[in-house]
Amino acid sequence: MTIAIPHRLPEVEPLLDRVDLLRAEACRGVDRSRLSPDGQKEVIHHITKNWLILIEAVTSHGPVNPKRRQELAALFKGSTAGLVYVTTFLSRKAMGKYLGDISWETEVWVADAPDHMIHFNGERFLGPY
Repeated sequence: MTIAIPHRLPEVEPLLDRVDLLRAEACRGVDRSRLSPDGQKEVIHHITKNWLILIEAVTSHGPVNPKRRQELAALFKGSTAGLVYVTTFLSRKAMGKYLGDISWETEVWVADAPDHMIHFNGERFLGPY
């Protein structure tokens, strides 16, 4: 699944590979030994808000379910940034198959409605917890 990342926004820095991820200021406290070359690929650093937006394509890793959310939280535990979890789907129909698995306090983006996000209840919309 290809995700359109706004590369030209000054406050957003896509961290597209392991090298970018290892060099990012917001990731300085992350346990680098746990980052695999084929692990988390879609990470965006929102510089102004100091958020790491962790994007999981359901076709690659499955949805951000409670177990995956805990794994990502542990992996990025040392980060100075807040963590935002996003699961991406090709369609709302495809999302339906996983609705019961998606973790609360996460976001969903659907390719067939790219201007919208779905928030799975929590005290914030699109922000770290």
